[in-house]
Amino acid sequence: MSDRTYRHTVVLDWGTTGFSAALLDESGDVREVKTGDLGIQSVPNGEHQKVLSGELADWRARCGGLSIIASGMIGSRNGWIEMPYVPTPASAADLAAAARTIELPHGDTLTLLPGLTDRTAHPHSDVMRGEETQLVGFGLERDIVVVLPGTHTKWAELRGGQIHRFRTFVTSEVFNTVAHHSFLMKAAKGEASATGQAFLDGVKLAMDDSGRAGGLLTRLFSLRTAWLAGELEQQDMRSRLWGLVVGWEFREAREQNWFSPGDPIAVVGDDHLVDVYEVVVEAFGARLVSAGRDMAIKGAQAIFQHAAS
Repeated sequence: MSDRTYRHTVVLDWGTTGFSAALLDESGDVREVKTGDLGIQSVPNGEHQKVLSGELADWRARCGGLSIIASGMIGSRNGWIEMPYVPTPASAADLAAAARTIELPHGDTLTLLPGLTDRTAHPHSDVMRGEETQLVGFGLERDIVVVLPGTHTKWAELRGGQIHRFRTFVTSEVFNTVAHHSFLMKAAKGEASATGQAFLDGVKLAMDDSGRAGGLLTRLFSLRTAWLAGELEQQDMRSRLWGLVVGWEFREAREQNWFSPGDPIAVVGDDHLVDVYEVVVEAFGARLVSAGRDMAIKGAQAIFQHAAS
């Protein structure tokens, strides 16, 4: 790869509801970032190239032709070009082997990265698009469980230099649906916070093994009855709900043998959800492992370099 191409690399994460693009300097560090809410669901069929060209026009004017590395839902069935799912266990080289590079107008190239599938998941295969770059950026050389918080949170086991297996938990989507569109939270006021006692009380409710609290569905309804009984303030209802559903995710993960107390867990991401999940890792007695930021950018570069070698 020439210095010119490397100097003008753009790492693009184009999802369903938005996109993020990072322009890298010649050292591979982030120079500028663009974000927007023009996700693939808002782009008409056949218009992806036009939209992308327009979004990156000012960078191209200053830098010349761009080498764009794209991951996420842009490579899905509903995106620009459908990319395959690489089966686990998978290494960075395996992901690179399935990448595809096409020539674009104005001297740009676009390298689309594949997704990942775990065919051992039950009852059906699991999939991810985009999170695999975060895992590669974190590093596959350690044998460890990594949690990737998001709308659909992923738990992944790294083993022997590969992404060995993974599992999806739709925690944030469930929380947002219940918190803002359910009768249970009709009386709730304010937004959820993970920094107060109400959130921790929700985590404790998820951890309750006394046999008296019932399952998740019963515990969800108890948030409304706690308010009716005067035992929970309206402004704390969503925070306790947030703690309950994230705590329940960890409970399920523990029961599925993703971790035991004392085991190391790394939380990888670039937003406030990292802080939320780190609190719950420690609440469940696991050992939190530090992880840096911009893992998706580092991982996309690493996969691209494998593909180019």
